[in-house]
Amino acid sequence: MANIPKIYAPQEIEGKWYKFWEKNGYFHAAATSEKPSYAIVIPPPNITGSLHIGHALDNTLQDCLIRWRRMQGYNTLWMPGTDHAGIMTELIMERNLADEGISRIALGREKFVGRMWQWKAETSDYIISQLQQLGCSCDWARERFTYDEGFVTAVNTAFLHLYNQGLIYRDTYMGNWCPHCNTVLSNLEVEPIEIDGNFYHIRYPVKDSEIVLEIATTRPETMLGDTAVAVHPDDERYQHLIGKTAILPLCDREIPIIADAYVDTEFGTGALKVTPAHDTNDYEIGSRHNLEQLTIFTRDGCINENAPKKYVGLSRWECRERVVEDLQNFDYLVKIVPHRHAVGHHDRCGTVVEPAISPQWFMNVQPLAQRAIEASQKGEVQFIPERETARFYHWMENIEPWPISRQRWWGHRLPIWYCSECEHITAAIARPQQCECGATDFYQDEDVLDTWFSSGLWPFATMGWPEKTQELKTFYPTAVLVTGWDILFFWVARMIMLGLGCMDEVPFRTVYLHGLVADEKGQKMSKSKGNSIDPLETIDTYGTDAFRFALANISTPIPYVPLPESQIESGRRFANKIWNAARFVLMNLEKYPVPDGSDAIDTEQETLEITWIRSRLSHTIKATTDALENFRFYEAAQTLYAFLWHEFCDWYLEFAKQRIVQEKPEALWVAADVLEQTMRLLHPLMPFLTEEIWQQLLLNGTGTTSEAAVSVTIAAWPEPKGENPIAEATIATLMEVIESIRSIRGELNVPIGASVEVHIQSPDSEVREQLETYLGQYLPAFTRVATIAIAESLQKPPAAAEAVIGDLAIYIPLADVIDLDAEHVRLSKRHQQATKDVAAAQKTLDNPNFIQRAPEQVVAQKRELLERLLTEQEKLARSLAMLTESGG
Repeated sequence: MANIPKIYAPQEIEGKWYKFWEKNGYFHAAATSEKPSYAIVIPPPNITGSLHIGHALDNTLQDCLIRWRRMQGYNTLWMPGTDHAGIMTELIMERNLADEGISRIALGREKFVGRMWQWKAETSDYIISQLQQLGCSCDWARERFTYDEGFVTAVNTAFLHLYNQGLIYRDTYMGNWCPHCNTVLSNLEVEPIEIDGNFYHIRYPVKDSEIVLEIATTRPETMLGDTAVAVHPDDERYQHLIGKTAILPLCDREIPIIADAYVDTEFGTGALKVTPAHDTNDYEIGSRHNLEQLTIFTRDGCINENAPKKYVGLSRWECRERVVEDLQNFDYLVKIVPHRHAVGHHDRCGTVVEPAISPQWFMNVQPLAQRAIEASQKGEVQFIPERETARFYHWMENIEPWPISRQRWWGHRLPIWYCSECEHITAAIARPQQCECGATDFYQDEDVLDTWFSSGLWPFATMGWPEKTQELKTFYPTAVLVTGWDILFFWVARMIMLGLGCMDEVPFRTVYLHGLVADEKGQKMSKSKGNSIDPLETIDTYGTDAFRFALANISTPIPYVPLPESQIESGRRFANKIWNAARFVLMNLEKYPVPDGSDAIDTEQETLEITWIRSRLSHTIKATTDALENFRFYEAAQTLYAFLWHEFCDWYLEFAKQRIVQEKPEALWVAADVLEQTMRLLHPLMPFLTEEIWQQLLLNGTGTTSEAAVSVTIAAWPEPKGENPIAEATIATLMEVIESIRSIRGELNVPIGASVEVHIQSPDSEVREQLETYLGQYLPAFTRVATIAIAESLQKPPAAAEAVIGDLAIYIPLADVIDLDAEHVRLSKRHQQATKDVAAAQKTLDNPNFIQRAPEQVVAQKRELLERLLTEQEKLARSLAMLTESGG
């Protein structure tokens, strides 16, 4: 008895099959195997709580590839794990501590790190359980963490390796400083955000003269740290002032007027205040002219004692208000001009970043960047889509030193030791025994490494490096990296450079950079914007497979991929369609089981529909395989959708129903065979549904599963065979004819129970032969027919509706089937209403005020409505024309 419920309930089957897969070890990769290897390392999710929609897309696509390659016979490794996430996780913990009335500083480093490990223990398992709920077939026995014991060894080894090559060094330089997180940041961690600000025009008097220089700035508070005024050496307006002295307002300090070619004579007033300690460009000018670097900010962004006493202790923003007020009071302020400009914000905490000078550890990545470019040019690593290659080259060709030290606590501490006597630096994993000066007392650098440094080692550190493990020998370089295009520079480029630097080989052969999930307006989904979809809530509502199918279906090669809820609903309808088809096949197999030892049926017994469906299946296998080979997940999804929904369910099963009524079960047996193969094809996208149906086919003894496999997870990927273009062309003609007949019936409201006469005229003798042979067999499966007449030429019957397909004409007499006059009246009224509706919708869209003021989503919905109304209007007009021609 087929054990398949009437209603598909994904929640009842998904957990069951995941446990089954894990219990049987299907996800585990062998360290040594005669099979070809195929490895992917998961972009490790941060231990910051729950997964987001980007994780869902990313891991769905990776799981598709791993499941597909596993079925193709590869020794597949999907390396799982999580990332300690440095600053981001610290910020969450600091908020938690604040709720408890405790600060990170008050708690102290040791206890704070202890709390972080406690947080990791609480969140990591939850994150892994979410990945499992998504169906991810990772090798969980190999799960890693970017701060586990082995990773600490790998990070320290990599640091020392690069340090000894002279690529890691310490320097004092201008960098990005986050006053909230109290750490330096790389340029990639700074997000420029457009804000409404001002240009403050300030008078700088020239000493011993009546001359006043007008200088514009967006940051008047930084003038407290000015150490010069710069003009262009060729600017005739100011040449006579070069070498003189200006008086710095509010500070009673004298600063030199210098000449520097950096100054843009066309921008502002052509005179530039120079603050070497608080502006990147000013820092360069100050270095060229040996200017004092006067720091006026504390680490947390407040004014220090280098500024006039009245400003000391104020925040940056309080100081700005006070300085502007004082400039007005002392008549130094000329004017304030509104100015919208981009200001750098920390991408993690959102704080406005300060340019600041500090001693940091840097990595000279230029030599490794050049090697990475060469590796790409040689084809050792390929980027998909191809356009990403140009972005990669541009970044690598203009790369700057990477500041790798962070003034935080949660992360890999630098393996750097300072002699307490002479401050000599020693790079070592363990505390040195003795300094060259003879001292034996050392202290370790307080800084930790940028999170992206440890993440950059992920492809090989997860496999046991620096040990020469069998996993590295078998699986490195990995086959492909799947991730979003937005972290090409943050992570992908650094993995390539560190892979070359530590392993002398790229970490992966292909990089597939997918789009970012967007809302219906095309804006990236994010929790902060409130426009994100919760993956777990979506899975609870629609089921995992429906969600996965929708994600695969939207993954077109564009930067932002919209995911409307209708896509996920469509995935659920698709799952239900497959379920109902499987239920039909399985229930009928109880009455007509496949004979033992039979390959469904012998070729000699094939009917046209059997030959056709096998040919279409072969095309589907080839198209799906090609789509996955080329990372066109959306094509794989759409190919399988079209085949299963339309060709298999809408057409072939209707053909098979007729054969079952005729007690000719061969078409049913082939349906079971096709269903089994398509479950294998669909398995990478919809693993739970396909396992359930595949197991039902196995349990009900259909004889269609020729493999010894006991799970579709390890069943062989189908091979294309049996293509027949003649059968496909014949069925295509029959489909067009049948669809036209059904369309006439539907549009003209012919009662379902009414049988109609069908008259077909075709000058093509081959087409006539096909129709004469097969139309009588197949048409009754879709509509009631009284008679079918086919001729080379015939006169159109009176009161007949007509459909034309090329040079083929179809006539259906209607006088004895419907009331022509009543139907004409009905359609005329509907057409008139449709015309009014079209005019109203068009009038709204022609209104510029509506287009400008209405939300984008409302405008888009109105345009969609107009398209639907136009289609309805055209359909009604066509039906009226048919009635008129038929004499109605």
